[in-house]
Amino acid sequence: MSDKERAAALLELVPEYKMGYVVAYLQGLTADEQTDDAFCMKLYNDYLNDPDKGDFVSFEDALKECGVKLDEL
Repeated sequence: MSDKERAAALLELVPEYKMGYVVAYLQGLTADEQTDDAFCMKLYNDYLNDPDKGDFVSFEDALKECGVKLDEL
């Protein structure tokens, strides 16, 4: 039995007065996924539209830019 099938079977045991809690929890779970997907899509689109996306930055240059010295690592 899959987790989805098990969850559906357990819903049959949840009293009606507690269903609001179940629905609210499920909405919270799905909202997070939708928000995460939207954020990732925005990052991807920002990357696609960034004119500097092809410029290579060496590890050493990135460390310097961040103010980190290689001997501190």
